[in-house]
Amino acid sequence: MLSTNRVVEWVAMHVVPAEPRVRAWLQAQGVSAEHADDLVQEAYCRIAALASVDHIARADSYLFTVVRNLRLEEIRRNRVVPIVALTEELISCIKDDAPDPEHAALAKAELAQVQHIMAELPDRCRTIFHLKRVEGLSQREIAARLQISENIVENDVMKGLRHILAGLSRANEKSDGSLNDDSFGRPRRA
Repeated sequence: MLSTNRVVEWVAMHVVPAEPRVRAWLQAQGVSAEHADDLVQEAYCRIAALASVDHIARADSYLFTVVRNLRLEEIRRNRVVPIVALTEELISCIKDDAPDPEHAALAKAELAQVQHIMAELPDRCRTIFHLKRVEGLSQREIAARLQISENIVENDVMKGLRHILAGLSRANEKSDGSLNDDSFGRPRRA
């Protein structure tokens, strides 16, 4: 207990008088008064936890060093990205944006279905729809390329879109209806 009393007396006599200079330095560093209180308090706690103060030559320098080190630890800690966030960030960078095999197969089947439905369109309508929706040309560019009016382009794009949507709707109805049939083509009983 004598050692603890010695540390407390030493802090009161040699460290406390140095506190205003440390606080002035913290203020110059842009540290708020409340945060400076926390840093100084933590420094006192660390000094009070020492078994002995005999190895300290200058109390003011020691207090300054402890506070500076606390501040540096805090800065380093704030710069360190938590491992969880880092891992999630790396995963998002590494993550393969390609669809999984199931989605790729479904997309491929749907594309084949759309191509089949598009093949049913009249030639001019199919060409206009392809130029507009696949190649991304404007109505004006399509009209100039095919030497037709923009109204015809607009009408054929809408006609093609309606035809494709109706075809996809029919295909979906067929696939939904097939779920209710047994393997012999007879409707299942509910």
